[in-house]
Amino acid sequence: MPPRTNESASQDGRPRPGEGAPEDDRRDLAGSGPGSGPASDAGSDAGSGPEHGDTAEHSSTAEYGSTDDPASDAEPGPQHGRTSESGPVTGPAPDAGCGPERDDITEPGTQSGVSLPGRPAEPDRRPEPEPARRRLLRLTACAAALAVAFTGFAVALGARDDDRTVSMSTSPGVPAAQLAGGDLDTSVKALQAHLREQPKDFGSWSTLGLAYVEQARVKGDPSRYPQAEKALGRSLELRPDNDPALAGLAALAAARHEFEDALRYADRALKENPYSERALCSRIDALVELGRYDEALTAVRLADTRRPGIPVFTRYAYVHELRGDVRTARRVLEKALDSAVTRGDIAYVATQLGQLAWKQGDYRASLDLYARALGADDTYLPALEGRARAQAASGDTAEAIRGLEQVVSGYPLPGPLVVLGELYEAKGDRTKAGDQYRLVDAYTAIARSNGVNADLDTALAAADHGDRKAALKAAEAEWKRRETVHTADALAWALHVNGRDEEALPYARRATATGYADATFLYHRGMVEYAAGDKQDARTSLKAALDLNAGFSPLGAAEARTTLKALEAVK
Repeated sequence: MPPRTNESASQDGRPRPGEGAPEDDRRDLAGSGPGSGPASDAGSDAGSGPEHGDTAEHSSTAEYGSTDDPASDAEPGPQHGRTSESGPVTGPAPDAGCGPERDDITEPGTQSGVSLPGRPAEPDRRPEPEPARRRLLRLTACAAALAVAFTGFAVALGARDDDRTVSMSTSPGVPAAQLAGGDLDTSVKALQAHLREQPKDFGSWSTLGLAYVEQARVKGDPSRYPQAEKALGRSLELRPDNDPALAGLAALAAARHEFEDALRYADRALKENPYSERALCSRIDALVELGRYDEALTAVRLADTRRPGIPVFTRYAYVHELRGDVRTARRVLEKALDSAVTRGDIAYVATQLGQLAWKQGDYRASLDLYARALGADDTYLPALEGRARAQAASGDTAEAIRGLEQVVSGYPLPGPLVVLGELYEAKGDRTKAGDQYRLVDAYTAIARSNGVNADLDTALAAADHGDRKAALKAAEAEWKRRETVHTADALAWALHVNGRDEEALPYARRATATGYADATFLYHRGMVEYAAGDKQDARTSLKAALDLNAGFSPLGAAEARTTLKALEAVK
């Protein structure tokens, strides 16, 4: 689960009433549109909590409207819709895995307003086999549409005050509480109007920058990152070393998987404001993703004393889960859910509990928790994705495919695309499967073009469904940057698929050394052990993977069962 990297932003530093705005500042505001402007994690103090993982490593989509002015209220034009060979398409395309883009604004953690219509069925006609040339053209168009989705949309979201240490100025700027409220469209327009009138308001620039970081995280839209960088930089130009902007840069660096930079910016922000919740949380995320788990535990305990709340609680749970303490992780998340009030918090924490239950193979509990999350917000995409994974693990493949088609239509990230591809492949539809895997390649290329280090995503997807040599190169590069359980697993598997199992073995064992309970890691270890000739350990690892979560992967679980059966036959 991807780390949530921006939980709150203080809104101090607004200009005093009547403070002028020179013409060059107004031009700067207009020039920070798509490709330059910024973001926040709307309702972060009150909204959706963190998302952990090597994604960042999680989460969870791409659809917004584009203008040349980040403060513009103009509605985006129809050109942002997906196109196909036969013209505009507004629903998800199960045959291509490339879904629609929406022009409306959605709230991170609630995902309100996401359009998820399906393509009308044609019950009386079976499609003719698609010629290879036509399929290639369609995939190219789909990848291009994916690029449009990542580059053609803009939205600004707000965050609530870090009111524990910062007082609001007397400026008539947009109240932070309004930005965290339910009417996000009104809040965005108010912030945009305020920045037109007061472009020297460094607090609003930092909020806008953080909104783009959050938008990218929740919607899978890496084109937000250059915009966030410019807006946060503008905030620091106006007020050097202001802690909201520094914390925002920490969040941005973490989202781009530049974790050393994230740690550096978080430390700078905490020097200015030791109670900055966002900086405290970004620091935890950075330490986790650098594999410095003992330091992460110390950091999360410190954060819990300074800023207890759902953003810290969810990180506290994840740090313990990584150490193999699932009981503590579950207990903390259950307490966090009990304390959740907003729809965003309920949806987020229930989803985290659902993921934890799924990892432990408790699919019924997982589905119940996802139902609770979707009861709070029936468009919350991480819950929709989690429910589809749990349905697949429970054997309800048809519903799982429908659910994942819905997810990738607005959330085209590598994780759900790979699972959908594997479900198609398990059904024997290699054409549709290949479409999903190629879209993963398109996503990672776009992510890289927007400053994201996508080596881990590349290694994981390419090892099973792409260029194995590229997978190994990416895994080796990522391991050099950070030594975590996730990068150890990725490197072990990349070495394995390239036939270098003796070299892979130490990394496969290191991936499971902390006690982190992940069936995929155990499966990878078992297959490496089997290939390296260590049959007894292979039997133990593969059995442990299936005992933990028998439906961890549509293809991997089947291979684990087949290999274990062969091992049992010769025991």
